[in-house]
Amino acid sequence: MKEDGRKRVIIEKVKPEINCGKFPVKRVPGETVSVSADIFTDGHDMLSALLLYKTAEEKQWNSFPMEHKVNDRWTGSFPITREISYSYTIEAWINPFSSWIRDFNKKVDASVATENDLLTGLAIIRDSAALAKKDSQGLFERYLEPLEDEKIELTEKALILQNEELSMLMVRYPVKLHKVEYPKELFVEVERKKALFSSWYEFFPRSASFDAKKHGTFKDMEKVLPYISELGFDVLYLPPIHPIGQSHRKGKNNSLTPSPEDTGSPWAIGSSEGGHKAIHPELGTLDDFHNLIAKAAENGLEVALDIAFQCSPDHPWVKLHPEWFKHRPDGSIQYAENPPKKYEDIYPINFETENWKALWEELKSVFAHWIEQGVKIFRIDNPHTKPFRFWEWIIHSIKNEYPDVLFLAEAFTRPKVMEQLAKSGFSQSYTYFTWRNTKEEITKYIKELTKGKSAEVFRPNFWPNTPDILPEYLQSGGRSAFIIRHVLAATLSSNYGIYGPAFELTDNVAREFGSEEYLNSEKYQIKEWDLNDPVSMKEIIKIVNTVRKENPALQNFKNTKFHHIEDEYLLSYSRYTDDMQNLILVVINLDPYHKHAGWVGIPPEHFGLQPDESYQVYDLLGESWYLWHGEWNYVELDPHILPAHIFKVRRKVRTEKDFDYFL
Repeated sequence: MKEDGRKRVIIEKVKPEINCGKFPVKRVPGETVSVSADIFTDGHDMLSALLLYKTAEEKQWNSFPMEHKVNDRWTGSFPITREISYSYTIEAWINPFSSWIRDFNKKVDASVATENDLLTGLAIIRDSAALAKKDSQGLFERYLEPLEDEKIELTEKALILQNEELSMLMVRYPVKLHKVEYPKELFVEVERKKALFSSWYEFFPRSASFDAKKHGTFKDMEKVLPYISELGFDVLYLPPIHPIGQSHRKGKNNSLTPSPEDTGSPWAIGSSEGGHKAIHPELGTLDDFHNLIAKAAENGLEVALDIAFQCSPDHPWVKLHPEWFKHRPDGSIQYAENPPKKYEDIYPINFETENWKALWEELKSVFAHWIEQGVKIFRIDNPHTKPFRFWEWIIHSIKNEYPDVLFLAEAFTRPKVMEQLAKSGFSQSYTYFTWRNTKEEITKYIKELTKGKSAEVFRPNFWPNTPDILPEYLQSGGRSAFIIRHVLAATLSSNYGIYGPAFELTDNVAREFGSEEYLNSEKYQIKEWDLNDPVSMKEIIKIVNTVRKENPALQNFKNTKFHHIEDEYLLSYSRYTDDMQNLILVVINLDPYHKHAGWVGIPPEHFGLQPDESYQVYDLLGESWYLWHGEWNYVELDPHILPAHIFKVRRKVRTEKDFDYFL
């Protein structure tokens, strides 16, 4: 037999382990990886286990003792301190000392222990002493000497064995009897912190002139940067900036009969002026784009670029590589369809082409080109319509060369498909938040995202609106609906974004009843926005983004706990740091039309309080403070005044004059 039959320890059901270890879990520096496993053996021997971990640069494992919790479930964790990949595994063994001392103490308590019983334990201690470093061997001798002294009574020796220092020595230098290693080395993909915490603002640069009759430029866009920065966003997301095709160009409101001045959809990529590596001439030059990136950085903004792997009929690839597209029986190229919708201005790429290797390399070169221009964040259009293996290959190929690049998946599709894209390497993903409106829907969905099996790989990015989607809730709920959805997006997810200025200016007019398309959609025309319109909710957006930046509790997405409140339109949840030093409590009225009131039920121990202890909550949104007491506290929210509280919880009460502590 090749395998040592004396190895009796079983290690199984390790978490996190994604697809039997095929895919890594995801973290950023500052997070931890909590690992659990079923670890057990036959009989009654005691076990010990270590969680082993190392960075990709380390050759030797670091270790952390795992702790037995209940029913043979063991847990341990290790910190992520660097922006580099990590690996981890588990080892476990029969612990002869723990097994012996447990049984020896029972015999001592029953007054049946003998010197022979003690000698068994002394042999184990000597084996550990032999493993010890020189500076610790003297400590072992300090205990072995009296334990081996025949003049000292057995009961006194039993007391010596209880010494905590000796116990620690045995833990530090264990005899690993029949040690077993988990057969897999599991991995952690570590990305920069913006993968976990970011605030996105989408803007069409062609509308940066703020004149519907004048095409905006990158230079015009520079003038908008201070406004976006002042709102508190840190990612400026630009729709495709490439040349737009002329063939089958769409007119206003997706019309099939455009006028000569119609600009077309930026997602109909490619013309005689170039394809995915070119810039639409009316936006400016490559130097102008470089200047925009530099100016954005000066304003605390990072530019994210939309990558849509599809082509207009005028794209250079159509002539150079016709085999990269699907052809119908009559020889014509198949345009995009989502029946009954037709997109005659767009040709999908055929990823099943015989020439797929050349296609993949060309698409990779598109990313490389824009990375070399200074772009490190990409929003990928419809990634679920391209092969998973393609994304696995291209994302990991890019990250091997450019490890700080981030990818956002725009994938409103089936849950398992979205999860697979996350496994394939996407840093963040769009979600169903856009259509989760009721208390039950929101609660269930957040629990699914934060506690479900995908939580180790799937980082949600919440968008209340997009250029494609004007949800019914926003269409009918007025300004209050926009505030409600913004507060929810910004406080339930550490990554969120808005399509502006449509969002802050509360643009809620749909193309037709039952449609989620905007009337006069910016996808097909230049828009003339008034950023100083009195209807703008920019001040609220600014406050909420400031709250996000100043409160670490809102900078992770897994730490959400919902609290009981009777009213079906009132939702309450808290967000907190692991050390509970930063506590945020949100109470929000989901009804944009009517006032609602109720009693929030929060067990005081959730905040580290005694049952009868008072505490303060300061509303960072409404700039008011309240003294709360016990488990139940009253709230009342009028959506026409302010539909939400974002409370910062202060557990130790001060006098009223000290309320500025919260500001």
